[in-house]
Amino acid sequence: MQGVSVNPLSIEKGVNLRTLNAFGLPAQAATLVRIDSEATLRRVVDHPELGRAPKFVLGGGSNVVFTRDPQAVVLKVEVMGRRLVEERPDAWLVELGAGENWHDTVAWTLAQGWPGLENLALIPGTAGAAPVQNIGAYGVELRERFESLDLVDLVTGRTVTLGLDACHFGYRDSVFKQALAGKSVITRVRFRLPKPWRPVLGYLELERKMQETGIGEPDAQTVFDWVCAIRRAKLPDPAVIGNVGSFFKNPVVTAEQCRDIIGRDPEIVHYPLPDGTVKLAAGWLIDACGWKGKSIGRAGVYEKQALVLVNRGGASGAEVVTLARAIQESVYGRFGIRLEPEPVVV
Repeated sequence: MQGVSVNPLSIEKGVNLRTLNAFGLPAQAATLVRIDSEATLRRVVDHPELGRAPKFVLGGGSNVVFTRDPQAVVLKVEVMGRRLVEERPDAWLVELGAGENWHDTVAWTLAQGWPGLENLALIPGTAGAAPVQNIGAYGVELRERFESLDLVDLVTGRTVTLGLDACHFGYRDSVFKQALAGKSVITRVRFRLPKPWRPVLGYLELERKMQETGIGEPDAQTVFDWVCAIRRAKLPDPAVIGNVGSFFKNPVVTAEQCRDIIGRDPEIVHYPLPDGTVKLAAGWLIDACGWKGKSIGRAGVYEKQALVLVNRGGASGAEVVTLARAIQESVYGRFGIRLEPEPVVV
């Protein structure tokens, strides 16, 4: 990697991205700029060459599959900072820099005595990537704790603040994956952690923890510890085995579709939703098709959780995509359901 200083920007050329993506896939950025502030982003926008070039925003690299070298300028988001903005009678308002590690932030809020994010523990990635994906786990989605965020427009360089409605959050979706994809960079995110705190325990695996431990009214730290234990038991550490966590979204079907599948496969794991639809466990569907532990090339399906695809060592992005498509075809062939990938394929 060669560093070229173009005052006041530090522009890096020929950057190996293998260690900057959780899958550990081979890719090289022709140009990379580390973004540590809104001011740095504005300098990128105003730059005579970078300003006109297409951009690719890279956070923690936990939601991307590189199948080739990105031709766009890679903006590596490293805006840091964590603070309590305001304590209200009904909530704590907490602000995070977009480059902050998500799990470390969840642990930090609990240490400060501000619960509310504990169900989202151990989700890989950064605080800035969390609203893009509208991350969710164990009965809590980010939008339920979201207050607002700041972003920089990559055309004008202006900083804009968006509230809940403007983000158009959906299931693992947001305006940042749709209309604003590639057009802005999130720099700071604010969360509203409600008072009084109430645990969210409706998920089957959390109910099992309550039964195993005999703790009927766990505090936030206990819920955090349970979620971490559950995730570690079935999900591989990206630092040890390359992966991006859950590779596919859990499909949502009509009640009629669910009844039809239950008629053929009574053991299917499913969760009724408030609007009358039903969420199916994608991992169960993949496992039922016999994929758990299988591989195509050096990309494989994790032995403990069929929803996770892994790099068994030296895998290429093409091998990961080939495996994912084979799984999609199997699930569609048996259940008539099309699985949708969570990560961005580049």
